Amino acid sequence: MIRARWAGGFLAATMVAAAAACAPAAERATGMVPVAGEVPVAATVSPPPSETLSPLLEQALPNVKGKTFTSAIADFPPAARAVPHRHGKAFVYAYVLEGTVRSQLSGEPVRTYRRGENWVEPPGAHHVLTENTSRTKPAKLLVIFISDTGDKIKVDDAPR
Repeated sequence: MIRARWAGGFLAATMVAAAAACAPAAERATGMVPVAGEVPVAATVSPPPSETLSPLLEQALPNVKGKTFTSAIADFPPAARAVPHRHGKAFVYAYVLEGTVRSQLSGEPVRTYRRGENWVEPPGAHHVLTENTSRTKPAKLLVIFISDTGDKIKVDDAPR
């Protein structure tokens, strides 16, 4: 009976030592162990940064009634990703000013565009992916919209 208690105690002590050895260095150094159900700060996942769209010029087209020309700069910080979105009935032209951007329209393959490259989006296109491929350098686009006057130039998909 004493041997069983001693073996059980030895097994428990070994398990505690093994768990402590497997703990992250910060926990071993401080002796702090997270409480069950708590998530360590380093383990929390935050969404990637998003892009900012800054209009440069918005002007009604004098020779095309009901249409507006809008130019804007889309800034993508490192690792930024845009929410899937649409541009209504707008015709869109995008030109990469800086960095590298990965882009995908619904039903098309993913494409990568570098500085000096460009693409167009037809009216009604669903832009399912737009992201800066670099984790260290920003990316920047010049975007031109020909839209119906009064329409929003970007409408994000509803959160899922």
